[in-house]
Amino acid sequence: MIEATLLTKVFQDRKKGEILGADAVSFRVEPGHIYGLLGANGAGKTTTLRMLATLLKPSSGTAVVAGYDVVKEPDKVRQHVGFLAASTALYARLTAREVIMYFGRLNRLGDADILARIKALADELDMHDFLDRRCASLSTGMKQKTSIARTLIHDPQVMIFDELTLGLDVITARAIVAFVRQCRDRGKTVIYSTHVMAEAEKLCDVIGIIHDGRLRAEGTLAGLLKATGERDLEGCFVRIVTGKVAP
Repeated sequence: MIEATLLTKVFQDRKKGEILGADAVSFRVEPGHIYGLLGANGAGKTTTLRMLATLLKPSSGTAVVAGYDVVKEPDKVRQHVGFLAASTALYARLTAREVIMYFGRLNRLGDADILARIKALADELDMHDFLDRRCASLSTGMKQKTSIARTLIHDPQVMIFDELTLGLDVITARAIVAFVRQCRDRGKTVIYSTHVMAEAEKLCDVIGIIHDGRLRAEGTLAGLLKATGERDLEGCFVRIVTGKVAP
């Protein structure tokens, strides 16, 4: 469902010159799987995800998402992808329902289909109590659920989540992780970026570790543990990124 091939992004900075955001990143994600992309701040994971979602154009390399080339067919890719980052904002003066409807129309859905999708997503994300409240009055968790719903209103085959549970309380984070797992169980393909190693351990079928713009390791949790001799994913991550044993 997703195949990245030598994805590279070079940014131009007036003071520093060329900055390599992603360096020849290649990986595959099979249909109905969750791929965890892990990396420290500035490692290149968000740059990579934004190229897959066609928000950034690669400097070289390419990727095929849901059968479409991100460079040659970006509009087709967007029709089949839902992308959500922690930094995504909402329209404060609209209600949650109005925001979701707006994005449904942006995706060229009819109103009847939008209303049916809103009901289904509100059921799954437990949103009915706040659908008609303005976004400015919503809690952080409510806003994130609204962002998820607007991202998935067009029922995309591929979902790309960047730090989905950042800043959420434990209860809300667990509910959202459970929702992502349900998406995978329904055959959706998910790329999940997170700093929370416990989430990646529970959710991801395959894990890729990116550092300094390059994919340093990839495999199942069991495979990474065996390769590094570590007991948990945090230990694997530290050893692969720094070459040192986690304290």
